[in-house]
Amino acid sequence: MATDDIEPPRLAREQVLTVPDERFSTENVAIVTGAASGIGRTTALVLAHNGLTVCATDVDEDGLDETTDRHADLDLDGRIVTTPGDLTDDTALEAIVEAASEEGTVRYLANIAGIQHVAPMEEFPLEKYDLMHRLMLRAPMVLSKLCLPHMREAGGGAVANMCSIHGHYVTRDKVAYNVAKFGLRGLTQSIAAEGEGDVRAFSLSTAYVKTPLVVNQIADTAENRGITEREVVEDVMLGEARVTELMDPVEVANVFAFGLSKHGRFLDGGDLLFDGGYTLTY
Repeated sequence: MATDDIEPPRLAREQVLTVPDERFSTENVAIVTGAASGIGRTTALVLAHNGLTVCATDVDEDGLDETTDRHADLDLDGRIVTTPGDLTDDTALEAIVEAASEEGTVRYLANIAGIQHVAPMEEFPLEKYDLMHRLMLRAPMVLSKLCLPHMREAGGGAVANMCSIHGHYVTRDKVAYNVAKFGLRGLTQSIAAEGEGDVRAFSLSTAYVKTPLVVNQIADTAENRGITEREVVEDVMLGEARVTELMDPVEVANVFAFGLSKHGRFLDGGDLLFDGGYTLTY
């Protein structure tokens, strides 16, 4: 398999799962981080099509514009409003939640934003480590902290955290990503413990998905391991899986929609392994 074969796919309307839920309506708001590309963008589109008002946020303003353009091109239901912001800035996090609350009742939060850096631990730059943890672990905690009062006042809500198989076991040269994903599972359980059943939380752990984050790490992984890019895809990314293909972002986004809906009401504190048999089989 060549890297050209894993270009992030374009979403088609018929791929979107629609979930019946009376709370999935435009007066209720879902904040989605990382919404300028990949899983974040697709989740924003899927939740909007399910009837919600989506507050799509990302530091990439051009990418957010492309997300709203895609929403219009597909003639999807619901609303998407964009609120650009730097998730490593607490003031920006407060502004994101405030902007979302002006659009309706904040009931849902999907923490999806993430970045990757591939390097051995001895060479891993600490500034990159700190950046990844502010973005992928601290920001989800702060956003959850800010959203909880809105969700409680509304009578309930849910937080969904984008985890990974790297939140179950680790691969080399990804220390910041590994630690962040393990931490997200702890955050998820902490929210569930304090949510008293009204505010739920769950995480979703996938294997490799056709996103820019995955495509962009292939060359670095090949260099660090001394193997070809084809071997990275076939052996590192797919070698342990039973379903030997990379997932599409919409397959992840559809699970988020189901988990956030009333049909996921017993999904509280748990992690959904959605990995093609990668983690629990050999």
